[in-house]
Amino acid sequence: MAADGGEGMTADVAVLGAGMHPWGKWGRGFVEYGVAAARAALADAGLDWREVGSIVGADTVRGGYPGYVAGATFAKALGWQGARVTSVYAACASGAQAIDTARVQILAGRADVVLVVGADAAPKGFFRPAGGDRPDDPDWLRFRVLGATNPTYFGLYARRRMAVHGDTMEDFAQVKVKNAASGVLNPYARYRKRVTAEEVAASAMVADPLRLLDICATSDGGAAVVLSSMEFARRRGVVDPVRIRAVSTVTPRYPSTVLDLPEIATDSAVAVASATETFRASIARTAYDEAGIGPEDLSVAEVYDLSTALELQWYEDLGLCGEGEGAKLLREGATAPGGRIPVNSSGGLASFGEAVPAQAIAQVCEVTWQLRGTAEDRQVPGARVGITANQGLFGHGSAVIAVR
Repeated sequence: MAADGGEGMTADVAVLGAGMHPWGKWGRGFVEYGVAAARAALADAGLDWREVGSIVGADTVRGGYPGYVAGATFAKALGWQGARVTSVYAACASGAQAIDTARVQILAGRADVVLVVGADAAPKGFFRPAGGDRPDDPDWLRFRVLGATNPTYFGLYARRRMAVHGDTMEDFAQVKVKNAASGVLNPYARYRKRVTAEEVAASAMVADPLRLLDICATSDGGAAVVLSSMEFARRRGVVDPVRIRAVSTVTPRYPSTVLDLPEIATDSAVAVASATETFRASIARTAYDEAGIGPEDLSVAEVYDLSTALELQWYEDLGLCGEGEGAKLLREGATAPGGRIPVNSSGGLASFGEAVPAQAIAQVCEVTWQLRGTAEDRQVPGARVGITANQGLFGHGSAVIAVR
């Protein structure tokens, strides 16, 4: 049942509810976090769990070992009631893939209401592979063949930006300063303390040029959204909901002219012309094309700042500025609160840390609250269009565009 999104008759679905469990290191199981987020989202939507026709759970797999069958796990914890169930894995993009799955089910008429849940109880320290040899697993290859832990490849990205675009360690530090200031205002954030550039510079060097405060932590947390058809929303008296207008889940194209870890090969076995855009740029462009908008229409953006340098790269990949102009955009204050296009008003991963299957859903929660005008002290005035973006390992694209 295709939904009438209004302008352009696009296939929108409504975001009726959004909920989260605070991020931190709580020492409990992921199910508890996910159930708390799901119940918060259902309460926000004014719905009972028994009204949900389908549940989609975002799984997690780290370093090649399987995580949890999240859809059925959450359905059982909430109480078996016969809903359809799906479990989705796409590394950091799991949440967006789960939202896309829910959206497709609604538009296909399989369910009027779908609950999407992601939660994690992350291990202490940086992610690392489990034991055993798995030469067909690119994450295992990255760790064991290249010796490239997550901070290592964050540092390589940062070094490339410094060499190619002239970015500085001071630029990277200012991303942390900006995001920490927003995180102070977010009750769901793990780190709620302002940070100075001097404190970033004084933190321990982890992977040159990135210091400890340039790199996101690993966290426990949960997030959930309740999606519905536009018709169902209208029947419930919700006449102007936040709407999901596009979800991009594209894969890369060969040849890869810029090495994008954990991939190691740079070419395919057949001769093909060089792509006109990078993988991350194609993620955003595909979402823009589907939504019928451009970067100039955005009010807010939530991006995966696994490191401070990677946030600057996303500015360019989202088309917020030209290639190599990310640091300039930051210095101008365009991406800060009150700027032309605030980025990571939630506080980003700098303030949350990674709870892998939850974070892409959490991004949509933040955009939903911004477009509703209910983000309180973080509110971006007049926000009408928002985008989320991240990249899951193994070539999982992830971008969601929401409108009001």
